[in-house]
Amino acid sequence: MQEFNSINMRHCINCCIHLLPNDLNRQCFRCRGHSHNNQKCPVCKGENGIPLYADSKQMKLLAVLEVRTDHSESWNGFFCLKKGKLCSLIFGLVIMTLVMASYVLTGAKHGLLLIPSPFHYGAFTSNPSLMDNESLTDMKDHYQPSKINISYVKDYPSIKLIIDTITSKIEFIMRQRPGLEELRKQEPHMFSVIPNKFLPNSKNPCWYEEYRGNTTTDPYTTNSYALYSKRFRTIFDYLRKVFWNHLYHYKDKHYRLRCLPHFYIIGQPKCGTTDLYDRLRLHPDVRFSAIKEPHWWTRKRFGIIRLRDGFHDRYPVEDYLDLFDLAAHQIQGVLQSEAAKEHSEMNNIIIGEASASTMWDNNAWIFFYDNSSEGEPPFLIQDFIHAFQPNAKLIIMLRDPVERLYSDYLYFASANKSVEDFHEKVAESLQLFENCMLDYSLRACVYNNTLNNAMPVRLQVGLYVVYLLDWLTVFDKDQILVLRLEDHASNVKYTMHKVFQFLDLGPLSEKQEALITKSPASNTRRPEDRSLGPMLPTTKGILRDFYRPFNTKLAQVLFDDAFLWKRT
Repeated sequence: MQEFNSINMRHCINCCIHLLPNDLNRQCFRCRGHSHNNQKCPVCKGENGIPLYADSKQMKLLAVLEVRTDHSESWNGFFCLKKGKLCSLIFGLVIMTLVMASYVLTGAKHGLLLIPSPFHYGAFTSNPSLMDNESLTDMKDHYQPSKINISYVKDYPSIKLIIDTITSKIEFIMRQRPGLEELRKQEPHMFSVIPNKFLPNSKNPCWYEEYRGNTTTDPYTTNSYALYSKRFRTIFDYLRKVFWNHLYHYKDKHYRLRCLPHFYIIGQPKCGTTDLYDRLRLHPDVRFSAIKEPHWWTRKRFGIIRLRDGFHDRYPVEDYLDLFDLAAHQIQGVLQSEAAKEHSEMNNIIIGEASASTMWDNNAWIFFYDNSSEGEPPFLIQDFIHAFQPNAKLIIMLRDPVERLYSDYLYFASANKSVEDFHEKVAESLQLFENCMLDYSLRACVYNNTLNNAMPVRLQVGLYVVYLLDWLTVFDKDQILVLRLEDHASNVKYTMHKVFQFLDLGPLSEKQEALITKSPASNTRRPEDRSLGPMLPTTKGILRDFYRPFNTKLAQVLFDDAFLWKRT
């Protein structure tokens, strides 16, 4: 085996290395040069071990040496890098690329901010104890310095101009109420199913409908609520089992008792309607639909299952009436009791329905109703409810629209929730609303499906007075009870008594009343949302300015300055 001194030419794996005496300049030459001899080269002959001598000491070459090259041989030198270091370099670049991509995709604001926000914010507070249904009057505005101190001075003047433009365009104009015949033309099937008169001995609107099926027929086989939701199938399985036991037999015919709700909790979302529903259904004379929020009047009858999924087959009115069968069975039991037959006893059981979209959601009208005037819907939900139930009672629960919007955002936003993100969405929504108001009326913008879907947050839901005035075009004022969440949160017993009186419900025992009024609040804010704390002070100020003219009008309509929400 040939030996070399450290200053002579020596061989390495697949290349020859010429080491200069100072070992500072090493050049790598390919073994395949013009003077290369495969027979004499120990590497190319397949010899595995090539001893090297450095400072008279023999070394075994077991790995590829790192080689530094001059500029003329830069590409040749590249191939002499260690494979391990080359892999490490590539792996590092991949990791760095993935990390940077993750920041871009998630929009991280507290780490590496790659895309600066177009808005600026002030210090904000953190109050993790804030909940939807807690007493808002007991909350204290205790602000702590934020870790992020970003100026928002440039934001407010430009957004204030947008709000001033919107305010200047506000006009509360009474809508034209459609006639009964116009309604019949729009929904002929609904009018063929629901009669114009109900049983005189029932407080709740009910009637007998002939059932033409036989004992082998499943009365709920086509019910869309059962078909599209697994949660409701258990309910309908039970109804199938007891259905035949509750049919009324008369002159060789079968009849089933059908019922509509006596009262509706029509709004608004994130205003405590769930808590009111949970307490009210504990009353012995109150029943509710099998599903808390059927959303039939506003969505399902148009074929809307989920707003993001577009349209499906329309739910017929029969599917909606099926939801009240459980309550109808109990009402039928009272009507057919011996006491009722002998003494003409009145049924006092009433049914409620609590879809919080009923008051405000008329987004589907544009796809089904023609003859619109200047972008305003010719027919609204209340027109049809009043056509069938002119004596219906309506309950509305409201809260400070500023706080309602923030709670709505926390509940429905899926990811990257923050007070800064909320501020940006508010600003964007205000600009979109302003653009609409420049060309259309207030009512047209409030019921504009395209606008409502485009706004990142649901500003329009807090315009309570616009919806209330439209309901008052068809229902009398004494048929509508308007409550405030703030009052309900601070004194549950008082608000529940107002509801009982409004619905003309019988007296309760002390035990029953305690069960209803002392149960814990329902549907409170989730812990992960509470940790975000309240909105930014500047966002609250912007929303206060936006909602002020609407709150002022609402307080005038209701003759109650509490609806100005000055103290919250």
